Amino acid sequence: MQNALGLMGDQALMVGITGALGIAGILALFMALFWPRRWKLHYRVEVAFAVLLVALGIFADAKSTDTFRAYEAYLPDAGMVSGKVTPGAVASSFDRTYRVFAFQWGFIFFDDKGRASRNAVMVKPGEKVAFALLSNDVIHGFNIPVARMTTEFEPNEQRWIWIRAPEKPGKYLIQCINYCGLGHSQMKAWLFVQGGEAPAAKKDQG
Repeated sequence: MQNALGLMGDQALMVGITGALGIAGILALFMALFWPRRWKLHYRVEVAFAVLLVALGIFADAKSTDTFRAYEAYLPDAGMVSGKVTPGAVASSFDRTYRVFAFQWGFIFFDDKGRASRNAVMVKPGEKVAFALLSNDVIHGFNIPVARMTTEFEPNEQRWIWIRAPEKPGKYLIQCINYCGLGHSQMKAWLFVQGGEAPAAKKDQG
């Protein structure tokens, strides 16, 4: 999967093409308004422009399908659990807790010692991890595809959820799934599963 943070790869290409077409359209408008004599695009140029738009649509659809399949590839067949909890159950029931501060457009994670991390969560395989979610501005979503966990939370409303970290070390996507403004598509983070043995199993609560 592509890097979730920042524009790059196919996403950057699409943004670049869209920007170039926008600039070309503005230039054409000014030419039509201020050109000393009337002019008209050649028929072949109009056809080429229409073909380009269709090609862009097909390309974007194909890449969206690839992204969906990549998400699906991260989803486990069995053994992954997640859910919602009450704050009183957190301290004794989980291996690790994070307070998640969501804003337009990103996440800040605070561990149980108050240390902050921008757009990254560090856990170990098999850990039960609780998240306390809080929004500073608008309604945000919190989705961890590998854990099949999705929730939304409103400003000034704290919501607790938990997941069991994947057994396989690696990095897994975290994303906002509620449209929250122009930068919504970049409101993503990583769940980093470090190497090491899974913690001893605890009784699930929630």
